[in-house]
Amino acid sequence: MDPLLEKELELAARRQGVTKSQFIVDAVERALGRKNPYDLLVALKAEESQAEYKAVAKAFKGEEQPYDTDASRAAIVKKLKAKHGSRAG
Repeated sequence: MDPLLEKELELAARRQGVTKSQFIVDAVERALGRKNPYDLLVALKAEESQAEYKAVAKAFKGEEQPYDTDASRAAIVKKLKAKHGSRAG
């Protein structure tokens, strides 16, 4: 293998946190259509629409949810305005 290509392969594998061998296996699986990201997304969305997911979501309703960007931004702006006056935000 060309040394520059091998170094690029090594760096790409390191970025993904896998070995060179696993990186190559993943690339071959994607090329053969066994690991199509779109198919995985469609399968996940179909799985999320099942009753089991809805029951879990209902059980955690009212609990703190994953990071909400808009609400967090509003809270930070409010805090900054309180601290620095109306010029913040």
